[in-house]
Amino acid sequence: MRKEEKAQIIETIAAQIAENPNFYLADISGLNAENTSNLRRACFEKEIKLVVVKNTLLHRALEGLDAEGTGINNEEIKTLYPTLKGSTAIMFTSVPSAPAKIIKEFGARLGKPELKSAYLQECAYVGANHLATLVNIKSHDELIGEIIGLLQSPIRRIVSALQEAKKEVTE
Repeated sequence: MRKEEKAQIIETIAAQIAENPNFYLADISGLNAENTSNLRRACFEKEIKLVVVKNTLLHRALEGLDAEGTGINNEEIKTLYPTLKGSTAIMFTSVPSAPAKIIKEFGARLGKPELKSAYLQECAYVGANHLATLVNIKSHDELIGEIIGLLQSPIRRIVSALQEAKKEVTE
């Protein structure tokens, strides 16, 4: 691969990370063509972009984020570097728990993919032992919905009590 091609790949990866800074690094080596196709289909259905990449190019793209001032927590990103060994696939997502669910589902059936690490909501998670935690992470919108629900609950009780009191007074 020529130097220009490598630079283009590094630039593309860095742009994807800057655009969508929630990503998982997984090992999908050993999956046959049918299982890889099924994994790609499942990712497509959940709006997850799956890209197999060379570790050195990914490492350079992550290092390049330091200089750009993207708002990505570079100290957390650096903890991902040791996981860049062997075969690596990046799973870009806007729903933080979606790739973890796919990794868990396929991993239970096929043994692969294996979670290497993840970078979600400005935090790094290194190692497959974090998979259970990542499956339960809520998105920004889900958290806001829960907070709104919690805030509405006391108001609903007050309105309900006032309506009951009004009924008793009118009867």
